[in-house]
Amino acid sequence: MSRDLNMILAGFGGQGVLFLGKVAAYAGLIDGKEVSWLPSYGPEMRGGTANCSVCISEQPIGSPLVTAPNVLVAMNLPSYEKFIDTCEAGAVVVLDSFLIDVEVQRKDIKVFYVEATKLASEKGLQGLANMILLGKLFEATAFASFDALQGAVEKSVPPRKAHLVEKNMEAIEVGRNA
Repeated sequence: MSRDLNMILAGFGGQGVLFLGKVAAYAGLIDGKEVSWLPSYGPEMRGGTANCSVCISEQPIGSPLVTAPNVLVAMNLPSYEKFIDTCEAGAVVVLDSFLIDVEVQRKDIKVFYVEATKLASEKGLQGLANMILLGKLFEATAFASFDALQGAVEKSVPPRKAHLVEKNMEAIEVGRNA
């Protein structure tokens, strides 16, 4: 990763966007980068909208708030509609195209369409569409080393759910290859 990444990761509460952001931030931290992770969710939580800002940089981060992302991961249509026009030119955009049935009209950004929710269901990875999108994000931006990404998953999955580390890594692989 050569440039600073200012990411917005967004979706419905319960889709795991805050977890996705936490894993990305931890991976940057493990690689010795400067990071920030700023969650934001509506009062409804599950079913409401949730998003987080993640910054990964070689330099100290001035503000954890991302207003002009150069990376957007959107897991639902309302999130896509809210953030797509805030992306700076050259941004990397990763969409769950199973839930976002639109073609991006902007020609100044790089878009990856991944049917993450459908893939998760087909591959026995229910609830891990977020990790599939993280895999595509990793492939598209190389925001961290693969070892750091694996370490971040191990660190972010609570000990009582340690058996899910392998499934999370499997989902990341599905996303990398999508």
